[in-house]
Amino acid sequence: MNTTKSILSKDFILMSIGQIISLFGNLILRFALPLYLLNQTGSSTLFGIISAISFIPMILLFPVGGVIADRLNKRNIMVALDFSTSVLVFLFSVLIGKFEIVPLIAISMIILYSIQGAYQPTVKASIPVLVDTKYLMQANSVVDIISSLANMIGPVIGGLLFSLVGLKPILFISIACFFLSAVMEMFLQIPFERKEKQRNENMLAMGLKDIKESFKFMFQYKPAIWKMCITYGSVNLLLCALFIIAMPVLLTQVLGFQKEFANQLYGYAEGVIAVGSILGGLLAGILAKKLKTTSIPYLIIGCAFSILAGGMALQFLTSSIAIYIVLVAGCSVLMVLTSLFQVQMMSYIQILTPNDLIGKVISCVICFCMCSSPIGQFLYGLVFEHIGNYTYIPFYAASLVTIVIGLLSFSIYSKIGIEIRQQIEELN
Repeated sequence: MNTTKSILSKDFILMSIGQIISLFGNLILRFALPLYLLNQTGSSTLFGIISAISFIPMILLFPVGGVIADRLNKRNIMVALDFSTSVLVFLFSVLIGKFEIVPLIAISMIILYSIQGAYQPTVKASIPVLVDTKYLMQANSVVDIISSLANMIGPVIGGLLFSLVGLKPILFISIACFFLSAVMEMFLQIPFERKEKQRNENMLAMGLKDIKESFKFMFQYKPAIWKMCITYGSVNLLLCALFIIAMPVLLTQVLGFQKEFANQLYGYAEGVIAVGSILGGLLAGILAKKLKTTSIPYLIIGCAFSILAGGMALQFLTSSIAIYIVLVAGCSVLMVLTSLFQVQMMSYIQILTPNDLIGKVISCVICFCMCSSPIGQFLYGLVFEHIGNYTYIPFYAASLVTIVIGLLSFSIYSKIGIEIRQQIEELN
C-alpha cells in the first residue's frame, strides 16, 4: 500500500479525468439505445428484457475482470477496453439500418456491457494502489461523483440530441469519448507486480483458482463483505431496478405525455436524479471521518420512504407534471442515500481486503450486487406490462420490504463496525 499518495496525486487525477470522458460517452449511449428500442417497438416487456439480458454477460465477466486486474497491468487493461468500445460503437453506427434493430441493439448492448464487466473492476482495484488507506473514502467519493456527473450530463445531452437529431450524433460522440479516454490512460503509471504462473497451469484453471480464493476469503475469513453485499443488492433489486423500468414506461405510456416531450422529460429526470448521486458522493467525502457502519440501516430505511412517496403520488395526484416532479424528487433522494451506502461499502471492502486479492474480491462483490438488477428489471418489466392502472402497487410493496430489511440490519452493521475498526488499527 502506497502511504504517501493522496487524491491529488498526478496518476489519480489523470485516471479520474479519463473516467469522466469515458463514462460520459458510455452513459449517453446506454441512455439512447434502450430508449430508441422502446420508441421503435412500444413494448415495455421487450424494453425490460433487453435491459435485463444486457447485464447478464457483464455480471458473468466481472469475476474474470477481477482476475485480469490482479494479474495484468491495470493501465493496459483500461486502454485496450476503451479502444475496443470505440470500435464497437463505430461498427454499430455502420450496421444500423442494414439489420433488424432488435437483435442489433441487443447484441451491441450485450457486448458493450461485457466490456464494462472487465473494465470496472480494474478501475476499482486501482484506487487502493494509487492512494493511501486514509484517503480511500475520499477517493471512492471522487470516483462516485464522476459517475454521477456522467449520469447527470450524459442523459440530459443524450435526451436533447435524441429528440432533436436522433441516434447518429450520440454514436459519434461516444466513439470520440472512448478514443480520447484510451489515449489519456496511456500516460497512467499504476504500480504493478506480475504474479508468477505455476508450471502447467492453464489460464482457465488459474482463473477458477483465483475466483475460488476470493470467495473463500469473503465467506470464510471476512463474512462482513458478503453481508454488506446482500443488503446493498436488496436495495438494487427492490428500488433501483424499479425506477430503471418504471420511469421511462410511466413517462411514455402512462402519464399521457407526447412521445417527443416524454423523451426530453426522461433525459431531464436522469440528469436531476444524477444530482442526487453527486450530492451523495460529496457528502461521503465531506463526512468521511464521521460516517459509521451503523448509519447504513438508516440509509436503507430512507431509501424505502423515497420510493413510498412515488407510489403515493401515482395513487393520489391527478396532474401528470406533479406526479413526474414527485417521482424525480424521490428518486433523487434515493440516489443520495444509495451513493452514501455504496461509497461506504466499497471503502470498507478495500480496507478489509489485501492488495493481492482486491481486484478479484471487488469484482465478485460487484457481480453479486448487480445480479439483483437484471432480475428486478425483468420482473418489473412484466409487472408494468400487466398491472394496468395500479402502477402504485409496486412502489408500496418495494418500500415495505425494504423497511423490514433496514430494521433487521441494525445488529449486522453494528458487528461489522467493530471488525472495521480492528482492521484499521492493524493497518496503522
